[in-house]
Amino acid sequence: MDKIRVVGGRPLAGRVTVSGAKNAALPAMAASLLTPERVELENVPYVRDIQTTRTLLREMGCEVEVREDGTAVLESRALRSLEAPYELVKTMRASILVLGPLLGRFQKARVSLPGGCAIGARPVNLHISGLEAMGARCEVVHGYIEASAGKLHGARIRMDAVTVTGTENLMMAAVLAEGETVLENAACEPEVVDLADMLRGMGARIEGDGSRTIRVRGVAGLHGCRHRVIPDRIEAGTFAVAAAITRGDVRIDGCNPGHMTAVLEQLGRAGADVDAVSGGIRVRGDGPIRSADVTTCPYPAFPTDMQAQYMALMTQGDGVAVITETIFENRFMHAQEMIRMGADITLEGRRALVRGSGPLGGARVLASDLRASASLVLAALVARGETWIDRVYHLDRGYQGIEGKLALLGADIERVR
Repeated sequence: MDKIRVVGGRPLAGRVTVSGAKNAALPAMAASLLTPERVELENVPYVRDIQTTRTLLREMGCEVEVREDGTAVLESRALRSLEAPYELVKTMRASILVLGPLLGRFQKARVSLPGGCAIGARPVNLHISGLEAMGARCEVVHGYIEASAGKLHGARIRMDAVTVTGTENLMMAAVLAEGETVLENAACEPEVVDLADMLRGMGARIEGDGSRTIRVRGVAGLHGCRHRVIPDRIEAGTFAVAAAITRGDVRIDGCNPGHMTAVLEQLGRAGADVDAVSGGIRVRGDGPIRSADVTTCPYPAFPTDMQAQYMALMTQGDGVAVITETIFENRFMHAQEMIRMGADITLEGRRALVRGSGPLGGARVLASDLRASASLVLAALVARGETWIDRVYHLDRGYQGIEGKLALLGADIERVR
């Protein structure tokens, strides 16, 4: 099993280019099931979750090619299976995104329940209740969602909680339904807008994406398209924290600052200098790191996927920062590993009190999930001595060659196989 070895103490400097957004590419790949025609995607990150989705779609009979240059070609002309098996869904919860497209195009789907998650419960009841409002019959049988419909019809669906994958699933099901579907309390993340842009390129009629109310008027069929996936705002945010925590000077190319407003403003409150430049941002951390409270909330507020990285930054703050997690109930697992490195962190339910305690010390630590693994890399960059991070397959789910990119910025980091 691979490990990451880091020797801390080097300020980062230089330029880095972010990859495409994993959380936008995954629904885009699922959306290819909505048409028998060829779909071409650009700026697709070559990460583990993308490979898992490729395997899943191939199991169904979709022709899929994913290249390391960021291009992917998909064609779902003749599927042999409408099932997403547990063996694949258990490794990546986003596999649930095939439910809406399969039901919309084929009126039938059998998708495994995702099961447990290291960062907390993420139930799919909102997906199911929304599809039932559109006329689907859904049963949970032996751990699988078995869904069927004569023909989906439009409906007004108000989701009790903001859910990104739920919004995406229902939006994809609605594009081929009869009549108009209105999604209320919808997620308005950039990844949802990116999916809507792609679906419109395939002939769908969608309005209101990016707001809390999305309207979808069903069409008879969709055609193929070519679509460029948006840049990964979480990867860009991770490099921005890396620049700030190491007191470095890093230019981050290929990102969209408009997708990162809350993160960049929070870094400014924490003492980093953040400037928009042509094609990206520049982050400098030449001053003291200020302790600043933050609360995670749905977009456009501070994202839960940046909470762990920000906690690493606050271990170097000048006081006490309160980090409040409102999205997932178990997303502080990285805190215990940072404590092993000398961090002063107290957990109180959904709050973490982080006291700036000076330099961390290198240690052997364990990654528990994707963003936790990134936060441990950031902590290691400023720790004295050597840090070994185990279970970095979590890191590989969402970051393409992060150790190589950090090394180019001057970090003493390597992957040990």
